[in-house]
Amino acid sequence: MATETGPVAAPGKGGDGDASKIIRFEKVVKRFGDNVVLRELDFDVSPGERVALIGPSGSGKTTILRLLMTLEKLNGGVIWVSGDPLSHMRKGDQLVTADEKHLRQVRQTIGMVFQQFNLFPNMNVLRNVTEAPIHVKGVARDEAETKARDLLNLVDLGDKYDAHPSQLSGGQQQRVAIARALAMEPKILLLDEVTSALDPELVAGVLDVLREIANTTDITMLFVTHEMRFARDVSHRVLMFDQGQIVESGPPDQIFSNPQEQRTRDFLHAIIEER
Repeated sequence: MATETGPVAAPGKGGDGDASKIIRFEKVVKRFGDNVVLRELDFDVSPGERVALIGPSGSGKTTILRLLMTLEKLNGGVIWVSGDPLSHMRKGDQLVTADEKHLRQVRQTIGMVFQQFNLFPNMNVLRNVTEAPIHVKGVARDEAETKARDLLNLVDLGDKYDAHPSQLSGGQQQRVAIARALAMEPKILLLDEVTSALDPELVAGVLDVLREIANTTDITMLFVTHEMRFARDVSHRVLMFDQGQIVESGPPDQIFSNPQEQRTRDFLHAIIEER
């Protein structure tokens, strides 16, 4: 296990870095000051699997996504992506802290859609979607624009490619953000409460787009949501979090119809009452 204290022995490809799991958290610890957000967290995700993360605010769900995007640094443990360490890299028989080149390379396999849309306000929709493929992956502009138009059609914005973000509704901006994430052709798509900043009447359109992506691609999806019907419809597995640990894990029918843990029952009851 790699920690913040220095390099440690690295397992081989067939060990804890087994590439049969596209994501693997091994004894991951994350602290903010004295607040321990993730407590030796262990879980993995198979290629093509769609996993919903549910639980109360502050339970560590978004931190998991931010660690995968290397927006946060872990304090202990190892995160593996496709059998390779994420925040560490191999140096002989040890794992050492990854350099920026390694992080950039790994980040290209992961796309994330945030609560806030984070679009470039000075660029039109087409440029928002093509900017990263052209400048990060070196895709030719014509090829990037063709792919971008296909993706904008997928998210039902084929007629908005020349608009600027300020001319779009919140739901439309979020759909552009989804297209932008997909333009990098990631193996993994991370979704962090992507409808929480939207007016209620705009939520359904964004969720419909994500359902279409789930139904027509084999992309691995890891998503944080309070939209329980969406989680039930789209996920293969649901993880219930509380205080930085997994309280319960299972298929959506079990979690939502017959949860085994009282903490899960209490949370779902509270969510239903909110609605």
